[in-house]
Amino acid sequence: MTDWTARIPAVTLFVEDVAAAKEFYGRVFELPVHWEDENSVVFVFGPTMINLLQVGEAADLVGPAPVGDAEAGVRVQFTLDVDDVDARAELLRSRGVELLNGPMDRPWGIRTAAFRDPDGHVWEIAGPIAADGAAGVADGSAGAGAGAAAGEFTGEGVA
Repeated sequence: MTDWTARIPAVTLFVEDVAAAKEFYGRVFELPVHWEDENSVVFVFGPTMINLLQVGEAADLVGPAPVGDAEAGVRVQFTLDVDDVDARAELLRSRGVELLNGPMDRPWGIRTAAFRDPDGHVWEIAGPIAADGAAGVADGSAGAGAGAAAGEFTGEGVA
């Protein structure tokens, strides 16, 4: 029997506008489209496919559970490991991304910054705190948050 929890091959995010989502992900993450049709577009992040699916098609996947409203608030955050959070945050800003918070040093020993895609899905970039302490807290607005409570990121990779 295989270990069915060994990896997550795909995550599907429900989006209001597939074309806008495709443009954002292509521009921000500099990834080619892996696959697309009129209802979805797929990008590959390492071993995981991110499927951006038109929200009107979501009920076919999750029914009879209801599809959540995008205005209900943030319910998930995806974390990407980077070597230099400040440099990556600056690159994201140059691509028109507005940061929600950071770059900032977190009490659990990493440096982070977060942003949203056009449909409100939150992405975090996380990496080591500079050894010389040069990268101090630039924006302390977010606090420790759920990631600390859940032990979300240890600095060794995404949990």
